[in-house]
Amino acid sequence: MNGLYLVIISALVLTLCYRYYGAFIAAKVLALDPSRPTPAVVHEDGHDYVPTNKWVTFGHHFAAIAGAGPLVGPVLAAQFGYLPSMIWILIGACMGGAVHDMVILFASVRHDGRSIAEIAKEEIGKSAGLAAALAVIFILIITMAGMGIAVANALFNSPWGAFTVGATIPIALFIGVYMRYLRPGHIGEASFVGVVMVIAAVFGGALIQDSSWAPFFTLSRTQLDIVLPLYGFIAAALPVWLLLAPRDYLSTYMKIGTIGALAVGIVIVNPTIHMPAITQFIGGGGPVVPGPVWPFVCITVACGAISGFHSVIATGTTPKMLTNESEILPIGFGAMLAEAFISVMALIAATSLIPADYFAINSAPAVFAKLGMNVQELPLLSQMVGENVAGRPGGAVSLAVGMAHIFAQIPGLESFMGFLYHFAIMFEALFILTIIDAGTRVGRYLLQEVGGMVYKPLGDAHWTPGIIFTSALISFAWGYLLFGGSISSIWPLFGLSNQLLASMALTIGTTMLLRMGKAKYLWVTLIPLCFMFVTAMTAGFYNIFEFYVPKAQWLLAGSSVVMMILIVFVIVDAVKVWFTIKPGKDLEKAM
Repeated sequence: MNGLYLVIISALVLTLCYRYYGAFIAAKVLALDPSRPTPAVVHEDGHDYVPTNKWVTFGHHFAAIAGAGPLVGPVLAAQFGYLPSMIWILIGACMGGAVHDMVILFASVRHDGRSIAEIAKEEIGKSAGLAAALAVIFILIITMAGMGIAVANALFNSPWGAFTVGATIPIALFIGVYMRYLRPGHIGEASFVGVVMVIAAVFGGALIQDSSWAPFFTLSRTQLDIVLPLYGFIAAALPVWLLLAPRDYLSTYMKIGTIGALAVGIVIVNPTIHMPAITQFIGGGGPVVPGPVWPFVCITVACGAISGFHSVIATGTTPKMLTNESEILPIGFGAMLAEAFISVMALIAATSLIPADYFAINSAPAVFAKLGMNVQELPLLSQMVGENVAGRPGGAVSLAVGMAHIFAQIPGLESFMGFLYHFAIMFEALFILTIIDAGTRVGRYLLQEVGGMVYKPLGDAHWTPGIIFTSALISFAWGYLLFGGSISSIWPLFGLSNQLLASMALTIGTTMLLRMGKAKYLWVTLIPLCFMFVTAMTAGFYNIFEFYVPKAQWLLAGSSVVMMILIVFVIVDAVKVWFTIKPGKDLEKAM
């Protein structure tokens, strides 16, 4: 199997899915109404509710949802072979992920841009709303910590990455002011200026990497553990137009540009997929992912196919920026399919490595020694990138090596593999960081909603002390886990919670469709709901009884149990409501 075939297959499947299935859901199932005012227009306040250019909103939404999952997930799942991951990415994204994102974004738009917890409260009941809020806050903290660890590991002792990623913050602030005050309405001009500045930051970082300035931009893991939550606090507290939207928008150019370049590189090089279609670890016991292919290919690929975290963004920042309901299709449905394409590119980059080299990178040396495999190209690859890449689990390093290896086979780039490897590491950090700022801001929204039940002023989205307090609280919570956590302890919990949250979001979407009188289209959300719920619960029991309890990892086991109970409570409550819904009476409420 060659990488070119996988690119063509995935591009065709995803394009056809958007053209036909996405259009069907937009026109028939949701009946999007372009003439209906959106929450951003109705409640414009210049801080959270801000009508925003469609492409800026797409850039923000895509950057916010496309974090570590579509890059790291498929790389780790490659342990099972390229075929299970490829099949799940395409089917999961088309039938589950894109539907999930679009329906829940629509639900938030029709509920004045409210959070997933507030929608659950209105559609299902108060107790379900509270359980949903607690579940989402809990999951957000875990997610931000997991993303933060991935960023910290990528930027640790990397002056190039630290300089470039850090430079995107003042650049975003400048572009935010540029678009709002200096040259309002000139989105193309602002985009050009911003992209040029980001590209300059990339090459500036490359120059700093080996210069006398490098020590000033070389951050330790401890320093990054402090800086990242501080950035999250600032991004959550500042107006969305000033930092969050422009930074995510500009980062999208880098994300899509790099993945597009990788796709072109794959077409030119047409790398051989060395990983078998199915490996001997299909039944479990692998060195990268310990469980069997099902349910763990779904849990590991995570955001590349379907992600509950997307519902947090789709009911957080994005619905407060849309100017027209017609934008729900390209932003909700389209952005998820774009993320799936990224997952395929990451899968190709990882599986183009020799299997023994792949496992040597993604396994601890002692674990790899027990596999009885002999590395082939790894010593040469390590020499070419300028550092030893063996025994660097987590997916990020093997992806960077795979990307650099493909790019280096393009004529004229043979001697630049070290540059390309460090560029890929920087790209991964930039890719992941955008999920942190949006996720922290949404966590602030939820804390304000829940806090308002205890102290009413906290529920006021415009009360400055409340904004600062909740931004600081959510940043401290995930920062605390970041400070003492590791990717091996947090990522499995993130994968489980992510899929449980997707089940809850699909449950809420199903409830809303029933209230809208769309029972004949219920299969659109009900089929992925049933599959994801069974998959997530199965993975949860595997994690608890096969991995956590035998290793006395009581915190992970307890956290899994709490999340599973909260999600089951919401779903059971919703099913009870389904049998009481009378579409004729509930139609006005749902609309």
